Parts: sequence; C-alpha cells; structure tokens
Amino acid sequence: MSRPVALITGSGRRRLGWEIARTLAQQGYVVALHYFQSQQSALANVAELRQDGYHAEAFPADLREPTSAGQLIENVLTRFGRLDVLVNAAAIWESRPLEDITADDLRHHWETNVLGTFVCAQQAGLAMARQDQGGCIINFGDWAILRPYRDYAAYFVSKGTIPTLTRVLAVELALRNPRVRVNAILPGPVMVPDTLTPQERDAIARATLVKRLGEPRHVVQAVLYLIENDFVTGACLTVDGGRSIFAPDESSLPGA
Repeated sequence: MSRPVALITGSGRRRLGWEIARTLAQQGYVVALHYFQSQQSALANVAELRQDGYHAEAFPADLREPTSAGQLIENVLTRFGRLDVLVNAAAIWESRPLEDITADDLRHHWETNVLGTFVCAQQAGLAMARQDQGGCIINFGDWAILRPYRDYAAYFVSKGTIPTLTRVLAVELALRNPRVRVNAILPGPVMVPDTLTPQERDAIARATLVKRLGEPRHVVQAVLYLIENDFVTGACLTVDGGRSIFAPDESSLPGA
C-alpha cells in the first residue's frame, strides 16, 4: 500500500482518539481504529469515515494483555503492509480515595496505561525500524503528573511513567533507524467529563492561564505537529493552557 497508515488506540469511542483518527483520515492516512469493549461505536466510526470517502478499518484488542497488544500491531501490518504512525490514546482514568486504593487498582491502571502503551510502541517501533521511511509514535500522558490532584493516585502513578517510556523508546528506536521518532503529548482540560456542573467547569477554566477550556482540536494540532516535524523526538509536549505552571486560588478543583 502506497498511502501512509495510522493506528490510533482507544479510537472506538467518541473521545480524543476518534478526533485524531478522523483528522488523520482527512489528511490522507489509512486509519486503523482500535477498540476493546466499544465494538458498536468503533464500527459506527468506521462506517462514518467510509461514507465520507476515507479508508478505515476497526481492530479489536485487550491492551492489558501483552499478546493481544502485540497481535494488534501484527494484524495492522498484515492488513496494510506498513505502519507509519501509532498514536497511543487508549487509557483509563478512575477516581478512588487514597484510603481505598488497592494493589489491584494499581495493576489495573498499570496494565492499560503503561503495559499496553509500551507493548504497542515496542512492537510498532521495531516494525517501523525495518521500514525505509521509519515512522512516528505519539504517546499520551497527562499534564497533572507535574501537579497531581487528589483521588487519582493510581492513575497518576501509571501516567507518570509515560515521559520516561517515551524517552527510552526514542533512543532505542532511533539507534535502529534514525527515521523512527517517539514523542508524547500531555493534555490538559480539553474534554472534561460531562458530569461536571457549570460551576466546576468554570473553575477548571479559570485555573488555566488562558482562562478557558481547551478543545479536541488543540490536541489534534499537537499530533499533526509531532508527525510533521521530523526534527523532534523524545519530547513531551504539554497542551494545557498553562495549567501545569499556574497555581490557582482554588484550594480544590475537580479533576480535569
């Protein structure tokens, strides 16, 4: 296949992964949408892209299982014969007070947010290293690993590994093929939960330096930048409206 191929994990539901997949399809990529438990939504997403004239297919995988994660990469390579971009957008984000967190909570977040990301990036990166054109991997972290808020300790412990994972793989893969690049995006409040009240949403917006919530397009623009700029690797790009460097007056904010 002559057209570039992009795999976006966690793109079955209408979250950031879907927004990235749709934009890459519009940019001329063949897109592989990964899903786990959201088959109906994933198939609807594929149908929508095809109706608009784009080439898209859905691939299931449980990224908590290394064999399943590795098989996902193999299935995409077998189907399309190449893989140019991997966006690791699949993640879980679950709240629990510190007093109630168990070892199982830590394992649960670790398996999806770290193990799944690592295996997908490892296997995709090694495949990209065998391609003349190389490839681009983009992982997803979180701005708040720098200034964590309460009740998400297991989540932050897992997401805190993403910058190190990104830098390690950037080095390992570039030494195999300098055209393979690995970067990360640390998004801020761009898709806040629908369950938040208007007052909570306003508090989160005021806690940024730009005094507003972000939109999916802000993260999508960062993805396109990291794909297109072939002199950037091992970088962690924060897209948070300045939230990570600003200490608001509010003593407690809902997670975003």
